[in-house]
Amino acid sequence: MVLTVTGCTADSSGGEGEASCAFEVTYQGRTYRDVANVDFAVTEKLGSATTPPCDDTGGLEEAEGEQVTESAYGVKGLPPETAIAVGDSPDDAVFVVSYSGSALPPEIQELIDKS
Repeated sequence: MVLTVTGCTADSSGGEGEASCAFEVTYQGRTYRDVANVDFAVTEKLGSATTPPCDDTGGLEEAEGEQVTESAYGVKGLPPETAIAVGDSPDDAVFVVSYSGSALPPEIQELIDKS
């Protein structure tokens, strides 16, 4: 599965300031970011999530046509306002969480701690 990513960050390795994009999706007006190392179970299909284009070069015009729509699935034990899974099928879905700042919601941190 090929995923388009967005959410640019600068490279802090002391180089020329290369940018790269973090994986984000939008579902029902909320932005979700991927979270690794979480054991989760996919439930029913909820609808579609959108991955906006990545503008890591400053040339948004070039990236405008690259928006991708993926299936959004529920995650067992979590409301869709907190977390969903996105992908072409439940088997290849990626766990994503809606949160702001750097602190994960407590229920997500608990899942990570159990993993």
